[in-house]
Amino acid sequence: MAAVTHPREPARRGAQRPETWWGRAFLRAVEETAYDDAQLTGARALARSGQIGGLVVDAGTFAAAVDEERGLWTVTGTVERLDAESVEAFLEVVAVDQARIDALLAGELPHDLVEHAEEAGVELVPYGGELAAICTCGHWHDMCVHALAVLHQLGRLVDRDASVLLHLRGIPRDDLLARLRRRPDVAVPGPALGESVDEVEIAFDAALRARRLLGDGLNEERPGPSR
Repeated sequence: MAAVTHPREPARRGAQRPETWWGRAFLRAVEETAYDDAQLTGARALARSGQIGGLVVDAGTFAAAVDEERGLWTVTGTVERLDAESVEAFLEVVAVDQARIDALLAGELPHDLVEHAEEAGVELVPYGGELAAICTCGHWHDMCVHALAVLHQLGRLVDRDASVLLHLRGIPRDDLLARLRRRPDVAVPGPALGESVDEVEIAFDAALRARRLLGDGLNEERPGPSR
């Protein structure tokens, strides 16, 4: 799968904590990379400012431009990829339960799936030491405020759609689908007669977007319990 560019997000007011358990876990990993609390506070503000451009995500890598008053900077980073053996072990864990497949296609990451993957030696959610980023600003410390802000933005993407995390780990969505479809013991939605794979993927994406919009509307009407 080619790299995916997620569009720039508009400025937003106020802190917005992750809604999912995997989003919170990713954010903890990001916070572990901060030099100090002041840098972390600045990165959060920058992440909310709308000054981070489209975020490019590929297997093991991510990149984005940051346009702020001191200049235009480019942040590039890495997330450790799963090796081939780990990917196969992950597929074995996914394939034992149709509900897990359905959840992954919906952009979710079931907790029991992650636990069973860990038992098989596969760590899906990274820790701070697995996140690395550099910036063209030339800051003396490796993880500057621009890089940390981009990581926060990356965390928002992961929180909304767990397939972003899988893509970073080296299991892009289309590759996951293709591998699962080759297995005779699982049922994965595929193209109908006369329908291309691209059309099916578009339909999945549309359904996922609709699900998010519906969820947002429900949250506005009936706030969930505070965390």
